[in-house]
Amino acid sequence: MTGSVAPVVLGVESSCDETGFGLVSEGVLLGQGLASSAAQHAEFGGVVPEIAARAHLDAAVPTLQIALQDAGVGLDEITHVAVTSGPGLATAVHVGLAAAKSIAWALDKPLYGVHHLAGHAAADTLEHGPLPAQSIVLIVSGGHTSILAVGDLVRDPIEHLGDTLDDAAGEAFDKVARLLGLGYPGGPAISRAAVGGDPTAYRFPRALLRGGDAPFTFSFSGLKTAVARTVERIQRAGEVVPVADIAASFEQAVVDVLVTKAMRAVHERGLSALVIVGGVAANRRLREAAQQRCDTDGIELRIPPISLCTDNGAMIAAVGDLLVRSGAEPSGLRIAADPSAVLHGAQLPLPR
Repeated sequence: MTGSVAPVVLGVESSCDETGFGLVSEGVLLGQGLASSAAQHAEFGGVVPEIAARAHLDAAVPTLQIALQDAGVGLDEITHVAVTSGPGLATAVHVGLAAAKSIAWALDKPLYGVHHLAGHAAADTLEHGPLPAQSIVLIVSGGHTSILAVGDLVRDPIEHLGDTLDDAAGEAFDKVARLLGLGYPGGPAISRAAVGGDPTAYRFPRALLRGGDAPFTFSFSGLKTAVARTVERIQRAGEVVPVADIAASFEQAVVDVLVTKAMRAVHERGLSALVIVGGVAANRRLREAAQQRCDTDGIELRIPPISLCTDNGAMIAAVGDLLVRSGAEPSGLRIAADPSAVLHGAQLPLPR
């Protein structure tokens, strides 16, 4: 960065079935482009890695062009490039990483390899400004459900307080939606089906809710199994499956666990802010329940707008922008894909 020229960071995201490019400058989202291959995966009930990778290849150039046009920025105005280098589907991550390396090399610009989940946390800064000095971050998506203690997102180590032992919340939504014949992706399908349903009609399990030795640990596999057994029992009796009631009861069980454990972390750490991010953060029942609990307890709740909850390039650009402004050293073209990367920091280390 030279003189007083503000950085313009291009973010590239391809960890799953969304191809995203975004441009951020000094905490401000300039523009973005997003393409999804979700419709291609619907018949399989989940993401097929090879299909996702091919879709990323097809979408990369046009989606980049959309982002540039949306931002009113030319390629020559990009000063830095940031890319998801993990975690995610291996074939998908490689496509975005190759695209980002090509852009950085062609423009002779610094490249930062960043952690996908740090991107979700950074997405909130594009709407609400810098994160609090200390906060609890609940990341809840198709592949991850974690409670984190976060200070400065790019300068401080990120502390895992708890993760899921089995299914992530979003994965449980997908599987239950398939059981109920609601299609893919499951999160929006369950939410639509739950409208008008009775969330108290079925008392589905809330695993590990009491805390004990695992106060911040999640498990949704048993909940999914309980829904499956309920549906089987109703079908064996020759009755019509009450889809709305089951969807609403399942959704409420997930929300109860997420909110209870996140708030437990806030109070045990003596903090005053909760940030909820990830695809499932778009869920209306979760947003309402978290807001009600935070209002009651005097806690600040921050959730990005729905457009920034799902995977997107803007959130990766937001991490890159924070790294640039913090003076972090670029990763360079040696950065490798790490599909199973654990979140210890926003920037992923170089391969040894």
